[in-house]
Amino acid sequence: MLKTGPIWALGAMSGTSLDGVDAAMLHTDGVSILGFGESRYRAYNEAERAVLKAALGQWPGESAVAEAAELSETIHAELLDGFEDAELVGFHGQTLAHDPADRGTHQAGNGSILAEVLGLPVVWDFRTSDVEMGGQGAPLAPFYHFACAKYIKADAPVVFLNLGGVGNVTWVNPAKDSPEEGGALLAFDTGPANAPINDLMAARLGKPYDKGGELALKGAVDEPLVEAFLERAYFHKIPPKSLDRDDFSDILELVSNLDDKDALATLTAIAAASVAKGMEHCSSPPARVLVTGGGRHNAAMMAMLTVLLDCPVLPIEDVGLDGDMLEAQAFAYLAVRVLRGMATSSPSTTGVAAPVGGGKVSHPST
Repeated sequence: MLKTGPIWALGAMSGTSLDGVDAAMLHTDGVSILGFGESRYRAYNEAERAVLKAALGQWPGESAVAEAAELSETIHAELLDGFEDAELVGFHGQTLAHDPADRGTHQAGNGSILAEVLGLPVVWDFRTSDVEMGGQGAPLAPFYHFACAKYIKADAPVVFLNLGGVGNVTWVNPAKDSPEEGGALLAFDTGPANAPINDLMAARLGKPYDKGGELALKGAVDEPLVEAFLERAYFHKIPPKSLDRDDFSDILELVSNLDDKDALATLTAIAAASVAKGMEHCSSPPARVLVTGGGRHNAAMMAMLTVLLDCPVLPIEDVGLDGDMLEAQAFAYLAVRVLRGMATSSPSTTGVAAPVGGGKVSHPST
């Protein structure tokens, strides 16, 4: 175990939108945020993204997994090298498959390899323990969101909305003393977010995403299609609940008869409406919704959310936090908690039977 008190931890995150890897330093004792450090981003190129996409939905031992894992390890090793003050690394890996009700959860990449390359202890495989204890294994950022609410001195319930490949929300009651405490948190995946938008852009236009939501802003939403989509069983399940990137694998087929702009507008509307539907589960109305992840740069998405939600919808930068690096920071924070035997999830965040600390710890051999 590392020294007690605050340390500099380095977190890394590669999300389901498959855009690239974020890395960020965080000064923390596993309870409070004491400061932020250097951050970096490394985008995937088209060939790398193709390798990862080929492995989506696959489990250890299946055909495309080894190449995806090696790619993930190599890129992370390059990106994470040279953070001089780092004392610990939190490595999430690349989620390829997520099926907590049946087969578990699979993040490609071996943290023990990174520990040897970087010469630092690495915490990894954050989700498996939660799933083994009956939890969803996701989302895992909520404990960090609780720390963020304390850091910004929130004095009323607040929602953190992450719009990555999949959308997820964390409702935080900052009046509580710890994230494990009853009534402190509620977290769950809301539905598809950027993943289908990005997939449609790649398939139809050969571009990775709808920059700024420019095309969606010019399209017309197919409202009956959105309403029909929200009738699916997932949206009626009580949280906690979680999704795999491809749980709605037919979504592009649903908009196949629409032109590009209308299809993008409709997919964006589905993402926003899924969030609004999910907000009905919050324990009390939040004072504001703070948006993180790539979706906050999508003007069409933010405009739709502003119309649908009954409180201010703000990019998280408005409270002094970095929406591009929040998830990487979260895994730095969780790494410290794992190393010190603290919980990383609870019944109200993943549905696990009791608060549990996930993660493996790999130390370098020298």
